Amino acid sequence: MTDKELKHLIETNAKTVQAMLDEIAEARQERQELREGMIQLQNAVAQLINIQDKITNLLISVDGDRPTILKKLSALETKLDQLLQQNPTDELG
Repeated sequence: MTDKELKHLIETNAKTVQAMLDEIAEARQERQELREGMIQLQNAVAQLINIQDKITNLLISVDGDRPTILKKLSALETKLDQLLQQNPTDELG
C-alpha cells in the first residue's frame, strides 16, 4: 500500500469515525429530549391525579351533605303542609 493510499484510508476512516461520533451525539440529544418530555408527562399525570383526588373529595363532601339538605327540604315541606292545613282557604299564587 502506498503512502497516498494509506493517507486516503486514514482520512476515510477519520471521516467515518467523525460521522459515527456525530450520530452518537445526536442520539444522546434525542434521548435527553425524550427524558425531559417524560418528566413533563409524569408531572402532568401527577397534577391530573391531584385534581382527580380533589374532585373525588368534593363529590364525597357533596354526597355527605345530601342527607342534611334532604332533611331541610323535608322540614320545609312539612312546615308548608302544616301552614296549608291551617289556612285551607288561602291559595298560593
